[in-house]
Amino acid sequence: MTERKAAVLVAGSWGTALASVLADNGYDVALWTRNEAQADEINTRRTNGRYLKDAELPANIAATTDMAQAVGGAELVLFVAPSAAMRDVAKQAAPHLRGDAVVVHATKGFESGTFKRMTTVLAEELKTDAERLVVLSGPSHAEEVVRRLPTTVVVASASLDAAEFVQDAFITPHFRVYTNKDVVGVEVAGAIKNIIALGAGLSDGLGFGDNAKAALLTRGLAEISRLGIAMGANPLTFAGLAGVGDLVVTCTSRHSRNWRAGAMLAEGTSLDDVLSRMGMVVEGVRTTSVAREIAQQYGVEMPITEQLFQVLFARKPARGAVETLMGRGRTHETEESAGI
Repeated sequence: MTERKAAVLVAGSWGTALASVLADNGYDVALWTRNEAQADEINTRRTNGRYLKDAELPANIAATTDMAQAVGGAELVLFVAPSAAMRDVAKQAAPHLRGDAVVVHATKGFESGTFKRMTTVLAEELKTDAERLVVLSGPSHAEEVVRRLPTTVVVASASLDAAEFVQDAFITPHFRVYTNKDVVGVEVAGAIKNIIALGAGLSDGLGFGDNAKAALLTRGLAEISRLGIAMGANPLTFAGLAGVGDLVVTCTSRHSRNWRAGAMLAEGTSLDDVLSRMGMVVEGVRTTSVAREIAQQYGVEMPITEQLFQVLFARKPARGAVETLMGRGRTHETEESAGI
């Protein structure tokens, strides 16, 4: 066995898939979960059936419920907790973190209440600086990554050394990794695209066709860019893997939880029932509410996000939301404040 150790927190579908990439690249991977039965299944049957049906996991992944055992001695610690749980998981991990460990996260969302990005949450709880923090994002469904289908992602950090360390840790013949310095842009793009994917699922579920979805993706990208630029992002990021790349895959694939949730809402299923039936976190729902607040804070117009908020939380009929968007005043496409 190799002496290189990585820790992955937690053992959902994306965490498990990324643990498999690290294992393929020669790491001994400690995969942390709160669930004893899940840990036992991973260790004895080499499967994680609830999240990745039929996928066989590499032998050098060991699941544990012991945080000290998971994080202790790891040179790379990957956080893949839902945004709502990130701070709690980071608090648990902090006492066991190696001083020189590189910290990565692959979570796409903001913290409710504080509106903070995940790198900010991690920096606060782990008492670490930006030079050791990296975000991994891009068009990548766990179901395909774990099957070693060709996938390309981006890793972003304020430190090129940290980004390149993570690039080397993850890059394989099946999993290509680019580097980027724009942490803000990569995080904003990853979070907001989930909102647009909810809208894409609604649009498809209502039978609105390809024209409507193409418009939704295009104007959705405009919303992502406007908010990101206001928060200090590089505009070019939104034309890359974390921006248009992730937006396309999330809005067009049935692997996407957010797309599926939107499609179920279009069928008349209540939001509570949608979330219950999904059985996994649908980040776009929480992010819609948070992004709406952030947009108001920065004075950024996000009409798609606003109408999805009305559908999700104010019980506005989806068709009525589309009528509102289509009936907005005339604007120029490339004006900074333009809506759909």
